[in-house]
Amino acid sequence: MQCFLFAGNVISFCLFMSPVPTFIKIWKAKSVQDFKSDPYVVTILNCAMWSFYGMPFVSKYNILVLTINGFGFFLEIFYTFIFFIYSNGSKRKKILLALLAEVVFFVLVVFIVMYFINSMKDRGFVVGSICIVFNILMYFSPLTVMRQVIRTKSVKYMPFLLSLANFLNGVVWTTYALLKWDPFVVIPNSLGALSGLVQLILYAVYYRTTNWNDDAPPSINMV
Repeated sequence: MQCFLFAGNVISFCLFMSPVPTFIKIWKAKSVQDFKSDPYVVTILNCAMWSFYGMPFVSKYNILVLTINGFGFFLEIFYTFIFFIYSNGSKRKKILLALLAEVVFFVLVVFIVMYFINSMKDRGFVVGSICIVFNILMYFSPLTVMRQVIRTKSVKYMPFLLSLANFLNGVVWTTYALLKWDPFVVIPNSLGALSGLVQLILYAVYYRTTNWNDDAPPSINMV
């Protein structure tokens, strides 16, 4: 079981690092082009919630959950900051509003849990349940990108490494959680593995129809 826990943290690290090639492209182009900010903004709150869940006053023996998600939290903030810099006005407003909503929600959850719930078991259940929701949102945040792929028949703006890391991360953590039987981990990560698999299938289907040399963003309606 420990080997799955170690593997899960390694894959999670790779998942957090997988957008690096995308942000190198953004930096070189000085534009976010048709890349979406959704996965990075959603993952900030997801990592914040799992870091809170891993705190010793919320759940026991989850130090690795705390450390890997704490790392992911700061890295996703960095990604979002870069995305913000190279975005236009409307996209910047969308990012700021989303981040503001996340801060308000997180502070509210921490306040309620720490001041109104005294039992560690109850704290773990409440925070773990919320984590399930946001873990699912993180895994399915690429849905906007997937819709774009189907519309344009192009996978240019759906990073392969992020899709692969999502799939592997979901598979490894689902396997670990099944052995330990932790429903808070099984539910979101099994759905995450499914989401990653769908993305990989789309990548295989539309890879040949993608115009990799076209630097101009395709003409589509932005979400």
